[in-house]
Amino acid sequence: MRQEFNGNGASRGSVLGRARVRLPHALEVDEELIPTEAVEGELDRIHAAIDAVRSEMQELRERLHGALAHEVGEFLDLHTLLLDDPELLQGLDALIRTGHYSADYALRLQRDRIAAVFQEMDDAYFRSRIEDIDQVIGRIHAALHRREGELQGVAGDILVTDAVAPAEIAQLQAQGVMAIVTASGSHLSHSAILARSLHLPLVVGTPNVLQKINDGDTLMIDGATGLVVLEPNADDLRGHRARVREQKRERKQLHRLRREPTRTVDGVDIKLYANAESREDVAEAHSLGSAGIGLYRTEFLFLQRSELPDEEEQFRAYRDVVLGMTGRTVTIRTVDLGADKADRTGLALRDEPNPALGLRGVRLSLARPEVMETQLRALLRASGYGPLRILLPMVSSREEILAVRRHLERVAGELRAEGHMIAEHVQVGAMIEVPAAAIALGSFINDVDFLSIGTNDLVQYLLAADRINEALGELYTPLHPAVVRLMRDVIRLAQARDVPVSVCGEMAGDPAFAPLLLALGLMEFSLHPGTLLELRQTIRRHDLGVLRARAATLLRARDRPAIERWLAACTPAG
Repeated sequence: MRQEFNGNGASRGSVLGRARVRLPHALEVDEELIPTEAVEGELDRIHAAIDAVRSEMQELRERLHGALAHEVGEFLDLHTLLLDDPELLQGLDALIRTGHYSADYALRLQRDRIAAVFQEMDDAYFRSRIEDIDQVIGRIHAALHRREGELQGVAGDILVTDAVAPAEIAQLQAQGVMAIVTASGSHLSHSAILARSLHLPLVVGTPNVLQKINDGDTLMIDGATGLVVLEPNADDLRGHRARVREQKRERKQLHRLRREPTRTVDGVDIKLYANAESREDVAEAHSLGSAGIGLYRTEFLFLQRSELPDEEEQFRAYRDVVLGMTGRTVTIRTVDLGADKADRTGLALRDEPNPALGLRGVRLSLARPEVMETQLRALLRASGYGPLRILLPMVSSREEILAVRRHLERVAGELRAEGHMIAEHVQVGAMIEVPAAAIALGSFINDVDFLSIGTNDLVQYLLAADRINEALGELYTPLHPAVVRLMRDVIRLAQARDVPVSVCGEMAGDPAFAPLLLALGLMEFSLHPGTLLELRQTIRRHDLGVLRARAATLLRARDRPAIERWLAACTPAG
């Protein structure tokens, strides 16, 4: 019997397939005691399961590295860190060895113990991490009972579930899942960001789907509108075929834009840079005609290893990026590690009470000057091979910029004395992601060569809304009047001082936000290569003069609905 469900479209695409229902994970395991002679065998089982999950996650990270949005790596690193937590491992061993509990029941008891500690914490960030604990425990439990081929046979399916973790999405797509429908979640979540990067249709926040949909039911979903249809009728199927034809036509049009300029209707050229963290990303950016690399993340050199990368290793990585862009500008961000990322080198602190507000970005670099100078030496050496800019993350004051510049000047002198060829002038820029930096920009704008607005962190810090916490999905939005006005102020001041400014957060890669950013005066975008052509197509449909003329109306908007109405009115006909 036909039924409609209305969720929130989080990743575009029209899909027809079979439902595969996954009920919310709950570790319901009855108490089970084992005899003394079975203890060693049970310890071997749990250790083997943990090793299997650790290997599975490492293999997944290596397979995805450079091909997907950066956020999935953060979650995999966090989950790997949880797997290595002595509290988890020693607790499991003690429960099995001294309590004579089965591996399954020990896993449940240990999960409940750790979750209880997190639930009692005052900090909302750590309370929200219980979901990560459940995902890791769930993986271990699944590994305890995994059978050969258990994960096969999902090609052509549409997963219907309560929620989906970012680390699962690419794995599900590789197994053949065509789309995902969730009962909870936000279109601004990390999972949604990743799904869009993969072009995997996703509908979130869909009520009653777990109660009404069964395995094997036929589903039709529209990831743009959020419509989910159970047992579609003939009219539904005709509509689906029309949408699929339109999607194919759009893909052909996008392909033709690979060599076209990013130029508005009234003839103004806009620069599209690419975010990257690997050779594959750089190659894709080059092939799509990007203006250069607007944000090259260096964290991958530091993660999942026991020792810090030396100067030579970093130099080769940065040099290859510069060479890969064949003369186009490459912007490399200094390492942005913090306690929220798994860092086995000991560089980042592990137990900060609030890692989002802790020792990270340029703060960490200045706290470890020997590490920073190694990276600066490698960057300066790479500058001899083509145009390279250095971007400083998490800047909050002028003093931080001046301190880095002093290190940079000293290192440059040493390298020249050693006979290295480095650029005469390497530009240094600041990321505007801390509200204090945006508000006090006038105090240090003359000390930087360019700016990059990191909207992901700027929005969460400005609105005090954790972007990972899906319960705050409606609060975390770049369409808040305060966000729009602060970005306007940054862009206007940068242009008045002739300092190039770009936006490099998720907002830059969403074509729906392009009219707003253009109206605010933005001339440079930096985004994941996977959405570059869609953004180019959108920009080519807009008249910049018309958008700028309507900016005053945008800035008078008093709430999110008013800004959304402004955006809707800017959509070009056809």
